[in-house]
This record gives sequence, structure tokens and C-alpha cells, in this order.
Amino acid sequence: METTKILIGYAIYVPVALFLTFYVSRTLFRNSKVYMLDIFKGREEIALATNKLFETGFYLLNLGFALMILELTLYKNDYQSLVEALSYKIGTFSIYLGVMLFVNLYFFFRGKRKAKESNAPKPGPVPPRFEA
Repeated sequence: METTKILIGYAIYVPVALFLTFYVSRTLFRNSKVYMLDIFKGREEIALATNKLFETGFYLLNLGFALMILELTLYKNDYQSLVEALSYKIGTFSIYLGVMLFVNLYFFFRGKRKAKESNAPKPGPVPPRFEA
């Protein structure tokens, strides 16, 4: 009987984790193209390729984590325990996705800042000051 509830839990958790991962990834990387174009000074081909590599890494990390925490243990054989275990799993995964989203945003903003620094004019030599 407990195995059936665990399988129901897996049947709920896996699609929810997949949906959350794809939704967050699609939103993040659709909107990050602007940053990539700015970082790479309008060179669209390299900006889109880099964005795609970030997206692939995002999928691999998040889907790997979702599958890594898949194990579901029920200590009582009732639906209340199943719902509580699922809410804990999905909540943990949602928090992890949020952290990963902000980590990626940090890298985008850092890249944009570095691109601005490299575009800034270098200060010229300062003439010596003579004081009497």
C-alpha cells in the first residue's frame, strides 16, 4: 500500500519539477539575450551561443538536482504524509531554482559591468605637480 502512495508522489513531483525548471529557464534565457548582446558589444552570434550554453548548464544542474532529491519516504501510510512530503520536496526545489536564477542574474550583471569597464576610456598620464 505504501509503495502506491510513493509512486503517486513521484508521478506528481517529477512533472512539477520539470515544469518549474523549463518555465524558469525559458523566462530567464529569453530575457537575458539583451544582456548578452550588450556584453558582447552587439555580436549576435557569440551572444546567442553563450546564452545557449548558459541555458544548457542551467537545465543540467537543475534537472540533476531535481532527480538527485527524488527519494520520497513516507513514515505514515496516509495521504496527509504524502502531501506534506511533496510540499517539502517541491518547496525545496523551488527555493533552489530561485537561488540558481539569482546566481545566473549575478553572472549576467557582472558580465555587463565588465563590458562597461572595458569600454571606459583609460585615464591619460597625469602631469607632475611642482609645489614651491
